[in-house]
Amino acid sequence: MMPSHSAAPTCAEQATGSGSGLDRANWAPDIAFVGQTLGPWYLFEPHDSSLAALRDAFAGLDVTGAAQAWPFVACHVAQRSLRLMHQGLLPGSPGSPGGPGALGGLGDTGGLGGLGDTGGLASENEHALLWEFRRLFRGPDPMPAPPWGSVYTDKDCVVFGSSCLELRAWLRAEGIVRQGDGHGPEDHLGELLLLMAWLAESRPKLLAGFLRLHLLTWSSHMLGQLAAGAAHPFYRGLALLTQQSLEGIGRHLGLEVSYPTYYR
Repeated sequence: MMPSHSAAPTCAEQATGSGSGLDRANWAPDIAFVGQTLGPWYLFEPHDSSLAALRDAFAGLDVTGAAQAWPFVACHVAQRSLRLMHQGLLPGSPGSPGGPGALGGLGDTGGLGGLGDTGGLASENEHALLWEFRRLFRGPDPMPAPPWGSVYTDKDCVVFGSSCLELRAWLRAEGIVRQGDGHGPEDHLGELLLLMAWLAESRPKLLAGFLRLHLLTWSSHMLGQLAAGAAHPFYRGLALLTQQSLEGIGRHLGLEVSYPTYYR
């Protein structure tokens, strides 16, 4: 699951700025790794077969080793976020119903607008993960941090706002075709993380402009709200690691980002 780094730095080395993998010239595989590893979690329910390999990898994670190998984030910082994600996938996680820090009544659909069948999930924590994903990313109740960029940058706080339309125009100008059904807003965080990975691998000359104009302008703002609003440790860790990774990529590439006014 983790990228292969030679002589992976220790947490102490990264904390003092020495031995960091960020000095490597070949950054594209690491950026692709970040997008491919984190993006799907924002798009698919946690028990979806598309996430099976990632779910198994995080559940069986050696947190210390993974933190040492995680790119663009200091080891001691990545370690805290990865530990939340790892622990959040274990049976009896603090986020499971009835446990310490549980989401009250997650096994009951009453507070979540009747979001449908849980598909016969085996454990309480699987139920907790599913309901938390739906609460955070699907609705129908108000989401603490919607995953679409224009919700934050458009004065009316709407999807398909002006920044989303600017992204759509950029995609068309560059001849980039969306995957999937293509009906939802283009500026969904999960889609953009996967697009970041694809650009790093296939069209790296476009990557800096994409990040500077269409993702980093709002991602940290949204992810800060998501980390604060997430009640399950897995999604809190996911938000923090995504925020830390994107900020680290921006620093590594030396990007100067012009941040807009946020309306949410």
